[in-house]
Amino acid sequence: MKVKLKLTRGMTAPEYATPGAAAVDLRAALDEGETITLAPGERALIPTGLAISPESEDVVAIIAGRSGLGVKKGVSLSNGIGVIDSDYRGEICVGLINHGEEPFSVARGDRIAQMFFLPVEHAEFLAVDTLDETERGAGGFGHTGVK
Repeated sequence: MKVKLKLTRGMTAPEYATPGAAAVDLRAALDEGETITLAPGERALIPTGLAISPESEDVVAIIAGRSGLGVKKGVSLSNGIGVIDSDYRGEICVGLINHGEEPFSVARGDRIAQMFFLPVEHAEFLAVDTLDETERGAGGFGHTGVK
């Protein structure tokens, strides 16, 4: 799959770190010497200097948190995941939140999130009065237990 990139703020194209990597890292596109510090509980929107145009409309870019930031620093995406539709052409920005107990600083070039691509299938919705019965039925929210 080919993806056209528009790079701004002096950023370079993202790269896969290893041949088996599923995602590319997104980096903070802050000004040289600029730092954004998130106090515990604070959120910030971080620019990446990257806009994309996938060759196919049947693909979505997913923005996910970096495991090391979450586990070691308590920093994650403020919206859980990011969905970048195939027709969005603006700069990709990453919302971060600091769930940790210490301030967390972001500087230019820091790896703040990761992006991967998935195929999309559009559903055809059919309004009905009843749904097919299943063994599970409407059970949810832990009804099967934890063991």
